[in-house]
Amino acid sequence: MRAVLRWLLWMLAALVALQVFFIGRIALMAVVDPQSTAFMRSEAWRLAVAERGLPRWRQQWVDYGQISPHLKRAVMASEDAAFNEHNGVDWDAIESAREKNAKRAELAEQRAARAKNPATVKPPKVVGGSTITQQLAKNLLLSGERNLLRKGQEFVLTLALEALLDKRRILEIYLNSVEWGEGVFGAEAASQRYFRKSVRQLAPSEAARLAVMLPSPKFFESRPGSPYLAGRAATITARMGAVQAP
Repeated sequence: MRAVLRWLLWMLAALVALQVFFIGRIALMAVVDPQSTAFMRSEAWRLAVAERGLPRWRQQWVDYGQISPHLKRAVMASEDAAFNEHNGVDWDAIESAREKNAKRAELAEQRAARAKNPATVKPPKVVGGSTITQQLAKNLLLSGERNLLRKGQEFVLTLALEALLDKRRILEIYLNSVEWGEGVFGAEAASQRYFRKSVRQLAPSEAARLAVMLPSPKFFESRPGSPYLAGRAATITARMGAVQAP
């Protein structure tokens, strides 16, 4: 019994130490620009293995004031319109996503029941309700695994980000680190990759196209002429005026 108790205490101490480490890293980001994220390093390793050499890696940090205000508003309009109001977690968005996923699952079951070969029916697309802060927490410090423990850790890191950094800094780090294609990270690299110009020069329509790519950047990178991309970008462009960047 004592051995079990000792083991549990060691596990608790390790968990507390990990949280202190994470919170220390986040606190440091208030004054130091992060050079990479856990997701970047994971992708770099994957590309290095796939290409058997140095991976293609594009990233250049750009200060908040040098990022086009159009891109800031476009990303918020597309990914997290309530970014300025919530405390890191948008419970309304999570509930809305849950309802949409339930309806899509029900429709998929109905299509499978009518189909001659149910195996040919595509599974429903899952809609997420993650905020910009949650996405940043996941990309900065966590692995890509999907389980309850990782989700719990993401929640803790989200609260820490909101407590230790202001909204402007959170958005700045997010825009400089989010993936925008195979080996393409951050707004400056994305702007140069797709429009051959600096991120500060982006027009509203160009900013909207980049924002729409974010949920599936590799998919849209290979399909620049996608009708969905063009249509969704037009919708985001129309919504940008109702969003105020921090």
